[in-house]
Amino acid sequence: MATQETRQLDSIISSRRTMLALGGAAIAGLAFAPKAEAQAAVTDNDILNFALNLEYLEAQFYSLAVSGVTIDKLMTPIPTSVNGGTGGTVTLKPSFAPVPFKMPTIASYAAETTIEEGKHVKFLQGALGTAAVSMPNIDLYNSFNALASGAGIGPAFDPFASDATFLIGAYIFEDVGVTAYHGAAGLISDKTKILPAAVGIHAVEAYHAGLVRTSINALDAGTGALNGLTQKISAFRAKLANPSGTPIDDVGITTTSVALNGSSSNYPATTIVNADSNTIGFSRSTTQILAIVTGGSSSNQGVFFPSGLNGTIK
Repeated sequence: MATQETRQLDSIISSRRTMLALGGAAIAGLAFAPKAEAQAAVTDNDILNFALNLEYLEAQFYSLAVSGVTIDKLMTPIPTSVNGGTGGTVTLKPSFAPVPFKMPTIASYAAETTIEEGKHVKFLQGALGTAAVSMPNIDLYNSFNALASGAGIGPAFDPFASDATFLIGAYIFEDVGVTAYHGAAGLISDKTKILPAAVGIHAVEAYHAGLVRTSINALDAGTGALNGLTQKISAFRAKLANPSGTPIDDVGITTTSVALNGSSSNYPATTIVNADSNTIGFSRSTTQILAIVTGGSSSNQGVFFPSGLNGTIK
């Protein structure tokens, strides 16, 4: 199983590596405000709606991977049109099919996460009430192909093709969600109700990210193929979020030899946690998150959100 999927991803890695611009010069011409400027005054509802946009994206990805339908078509539907708004569409490959899971543990993880991300959507909709925004247009086809090209993986990538590609697709989302909630925490005014809830969602997203990273490392089976993909993705996310080149706020999965208690460097240690040198999780501003999920578009429209996000922060 692992050997077959590793070969599949090896073929992707060895394919054309020329970086293609996302929508012309979208990546090459990045010009985003620094983090301090991005943290302009916003309301708590603005922040929650920004989070809701991201949760729509994650919930749709997992629902489609597991059940093959969008969240509004589940047996217990999750609304994408709220408060009189019109929910957007989800773009999929013409021959789309849900992930043909072969590994029970990965399938179980995917099913659990589907439920949890759906609950996040419903929770945020409920917390926002009449202020909640509808789901924007979401692209889960062209987006992955564009990001694969930008990251130097290849001209195309299908996260629904196998257990391994599903995990790599999930890797893209989960780390971004963790840094988004971390970055938003300091902007929240209501420290009694909203902040604890946001921190609670942040914790769940961190659990998801850790599980995805651990699963990828286990499936990698020492070949380096899957871990190599995470390094490319992390480097590209950091480039989109920080066009100046600093700081480096994303770490892929690596295994190195380390010295413990003064011994020689012969203990293998795997970098699972996405954190800085002090093992403090990375934080990103809304501007940086927008840069990642829209591929560096100057209009903040593209990749996963082809028509942009709904709400004030977009």
